[in-house]
Amino acid sequence: MTPEAEPVLSPEQKRALARTPAQCLRHGVIQSLPFLLVLVPFGLLFGVLSAESGLDLAQVMGFSVLVLAGASQFTAVQLLTDHAPTVIVIVSALAVNLRMAMYSASLVPWLGDAGPRQRALTAYLLIDQTYALSIQQFERNPRLRLDQRLAYFLGTAICACVPWVIASAVGFRLGRAIPESWALDFALPITFLAMVAPMLRSAAHIAAAGVSIVASLVFTVLPSGLGILLAAPLAMATGAWVEKRTERLKAGGLK
Repeated sequence: MTPEAEPVLSPEQKRALARTPAQCLRHGVIQSLPFLLVLVPFGLLFGVLSAESGLDLAQVMGFSVLVLAGASQFTAVQLLTDHAPTVIVIVSALAVNLRMAMYSASLVPWLGDAGPRQRALTAYLLIDQTYALSIQQFERNPRLRLDQRLAYFLGTAICACVPWVIASAVGFRLGRAIPESWALDFALPITFLAMVAPMLRSAAHIAAAGVSIVASLVFTVLPSGLGILLAAPLAMATGAWVEKRTERLKAGGLK
């Protein structure tokens, strides 16, 4: 019985395997640079809106450093501006970040053997950008060592997370300098539209978005923030149902 042949590596895979951890970290930084075109403006906007909502610099910095998640930070600031109860603010922010649990699960095969401190740091630095780049890199180069994977992930985080925190502080300073007559209430809805629109890539996404809009409008009679908590699971359930139905149709299994 002949042994199974080793898979042929592409030139790109050979270069990736030959990199030292330091080179992997630098590679992660370089590949993250285009995200600065989005992260820096959104970080500035978060700082400006936080100043407009009445937060001080320490609160803004604590928000960005501890939470480190743009969508949930914008959600929390909007609810705080609407004087929603603290419990509603926390639960809503957590609901927005539920996707991080799915990100974590998909990274387990690649980073699950790391030590407790390394896993904790990875969990803290896990955002949309670091996940998207890392999972692509790991799947394209499945033979990378654990230290190479961790170094690459850290490189993406350095370029994506640090500028976000700095931009939040700069945005806060800019926000304090903006006259009160320049109402910025319109900026937050526009920001969410800019973040959500590129995600509507399939029928399941569109169905979930449609249900969330309708449910949020229906539940506007409820106390501040509660309607969002009810609309979110309805939207997720709708999206999951549409996705499963679409998959069955593609497989020809629907009778």
